[in-house]
Amino acid sequence: MSVIEELIRQEKNGTISFGNYLLDSKKKVLDFEVKGDLYKVKTFQEITKLEKNGKMILEAVPGATIHNFDMTEKGVSFVVEAKEDLQLTLELEPDVEYKILVDNVNVGRINTNMTGKVNFSIEMQENITKTVEIKKM
Repeated sequence: MSVIEELIRQEKNGTISFGNYLLDSKKKVLDFEVKGDLYKVKTFQEITKLEKNGKMILEAVPGATIHNFDMTEKGVSFVVEAKEDLQLTLELEPDVEYKILVDNVNVGRINTNMTGKVNFSIEMQENITKTVEIKKM
């Protein structure tokens, strides 16, 4: 896989891919429409952030490229790549327990706070992707 040169795109399967962790300076795309929703992405080597209809959805520190991002009422799934270990923040449903799987390995359960945010880390290596699934319990 590779970075997303256009910063955000809709894939043929309806998911979105976004982010370019190789950029030296911050770039953004505003009002990218998918199925009636407006997405905003900001990305560069230090951070990648996705918003949907003005609400934060995902933040990766340092920057990352996210492939096939899919968010449903049951959870979130995506493939991630980055140069180094990541700290991810996602905004999900408030006060709900989720199971986190990385490359089909259960790495634990986490409860969202009253704002719906969850934070977790992923160990990364350059040129290696990881599949992430966050499932509602």
